[in-house]
Amino acid sequence: MRIDIITIFPQMIEAYINESIIKRAYQDEKVEINVINLRNYSQMKHNQVDDTPYGGGSGMLMMFPPFYRAINDLNKDKKAKVIMTSPKGRTYNQKIARAYSKLEHIIILCGHYEGIDHRVYELVDEEISMGDYILTGGELAALILTDSITRLLDGVIAEDSHLEESFEKGLLEHPHYTKPQEYEGFKVPDVLLSGHHENIRKWRHEMALKETYLKRPDLLKDYPLTKSDKVFIDSLKEENHD
Repeated sequence: MRIDIITIFPQMIEAYINESIIKRAYQDEKVEINVINLRNYSQMKHNQVDDTPYGGGSGMLMMFPPFYRAINDLNKDKKAKVIMTSPKGRTYNQKIARAYSKLEHIIILCGHYEGIDHRVYELVDEEISMGDYILTGGELAALILTDSITRLLDGVIAEDSHLEESFEKGLLEHPHYTKPQEYEGFKVPDVLLSGHHENIRKWRHEMALKETYLKRPDLLKDYPLTKSDKVFIDSLKEENHD
């Protein structure tokens, strides 16, 4: 997997990818991450990459030519998926992350200021949004994409580890506990200390249902609830007076 990130703030990206799991994945050659300074593709004085918008308006707009040259340079074989981080795009989720993790080459464009000259969309395959809010630039969104994709690559994290995480099976993740068993009156649930694997599995599943019901009930409409799941959720409704 190769990820190219085009930005005017390369140090923001480099600071993050040189830590923790992404750093190890890069060192182990599970992923190739290239941070490209857009200013290197400017042919203007002082490596200018922005200008005032035609038709007037506030702020500055990122220019089309530097992006055009960068994308064509990085995507010579035309096989890369070019992604624009944008509040107008499809809302990102774990399903999309998994689909992206199967690709061989991704190019992520980081906008800034008032955005990018609209002609760049002729070269973009997909717009992706991190949610219904506005960020100062696309760098944080690019890091979210990079992190969420990298951790799904083979050999980066144990498969059984991330398969239990929130959204992987349609539910939020169940609670986790570690040592000590009790601290200042706060105790680990007895079932986790029982050594009874089937009871632990059942408890974790019910707690995942509970977390989802209380925090993201919208997810349950697409989850294939069993008869026992429905009975458990009915008990939650009674408990919460729904």
